[in-house]
Amino acid sequence: MSAHLSLPERVEQYLAERRRIGFDLRHKGQALERFARYAEAVGHRGPLTVELMASWARQVKKGRGDRGTSARALRQLRPFMRWLQQFEPATEVPDEAVFGPVPGRLTPHIFRDDEIEALLEAAGQIRPPLRSAVMRTLFGLIACTGLRISEALALLDADVDLNVGILTVRCSKFGKSRLVPLHPGAVAALRAYRRERTKYVPADPEGPFFIATRGRRLGRALSDRQAHRIFDQLRRKLGWVSRGGHGAARIHDLRHSFAVRRLLRWHEQGADVHQHMLALSTYMGHAKVSNTYWYLTGVPELLQVVGKRFEHFVDLWEVEEDSDG
Repeated sequence: MSAHLSLPERVEQYLAERRRIGFDLRHKGQALERFARYAEAVGHRGPLTVELMASWARQVKKGRGDRGTSARALRQLRPFMRWLQQFEPATEVPDEAVFGPVPGRLTPHIFRDDEIEALLEAAGQIRPPLRSAVMRTLFGLIACTGLRISEALALLDADVDLNVGILTVRCSKFGKSRLVPLHPGAVAALRAYRRERTKYVPADPEGPFFIATRGRRLGRALSDRQAHRIFDQLRRKLGWVSRGGHGAARIHDLRHSFAVRRLLRWHEQGADVHQHMLALSTYMGHAKVSNTYWYLTGVPELLQVVGKRFEHFVDLWEVEEDSDG
């Protein structure tokens, strides 16, 4: 690197320039900052090399990621490396030759209603009772609203307005906030959870809605790691076999399942799915409506629906052709 600016300083300069012209770069910025810390930790000197970048990409997710994980991590570095070449011409830019192309989105595990019921019942058997209430309510909320796990865990008590049945999701994945209306059944479940929680922790509008339940962390925000750990324990207990492209069902698949169930219900009701797509995209906090349309081609249950509609269209077209003849 330049004798005048260190790698962390170059990263800061790059992010500042990009953000001034409207790019958010929150997640990409975090990746670049982690890479800069890694380069310093291993004592790298001189121009940045593909070998260094690949080494960093392999240890993402503590080395437990697959080839696709490393490919995605490496892709996040490319724009910065191209930008850095104006100051450090010897900077190398990684390409797909290292880990191959970034794989497409994997098919999620779409939960059946009986699986969700079994999950909530199993969560209800966890001890102590407060932890049971936290986990059952968390998984149930994600299943019936399609929230991201990060969004649910970031909720403050004040964000959950049960008088009007609205969640306020603040600065989610793409830096946007949104309001999420709740079904009356969800409102009742959240109200019951809040009553149970106040037996152990005083009400605090600025406190976390979902709390840790043991020791010194009692009343603090429930961690992502703890939520995933308990979900994985319940998944193994229930003996689920993944029906998706991932090795096992995930919490995030509850979000996917919400979207698929909603689209299937509209189809069953004879509604024009395309007219509802923008509303669903907004409700789920997608950055682009194309991310919502992905479900129609990326999930077998919905691909069958699309195929049947196409067959119906072809049948009508053939009838019209015969009548014209």
